[in-house]
Amino acid sequence: MAQVEATTERVIAADAETVFDALADYKETRGKVLPEHFSEYEVREGGDGEGTLVHWKLQATSKRIRDCLLEVTEPSDGRLVEKDRNSSMVTTWTVTPAGEGRSKAVVTTVWNGAGGIGGFFERTFAPKGLARIYDQLLANLAAEVEK
Repeated sequence: MAQVEATTERVIAADAETVFDALADYKETRGKVLPEHFSEYEVREGGDGEGTLVHWKLQATSKRIRDCLLEVTEPSDGRLVEKDRNSSMVTTWTVTPAGEGRSKAVVTTVWNGAGGIGGFFERTFAPKGLARIYDQLLANLAAEVEK
């Protein structure tokens, strides 16, 4: 099993604190900015960063649906980590200043991929597909915080 990784980033016209607070707001903002690939969104515990437990289904392709139950931690300033209890998937959000009134949001997801030919296709295509999904999420987030 090889590790699979998908990363995308976006510069947002809002300060890093505003962007991070919006990402960490699972009660209100996060559900609003998720693209159509996410369904059954539900905050089960907490709702604001560290200590949140959130559920959703992620439909990466017409046949691939991942049932996610994510524990949220904040290991350092500007960093949110979502660890899936149902798989090896870990998503890390990092928000840093990028000049006056701007910030850079980077999202990286890693998981243990399948072996064999299926694993080859997963390592080849899944990162691009997931990057497109997260690019849409970051575009939605930017539209929300740039209001």
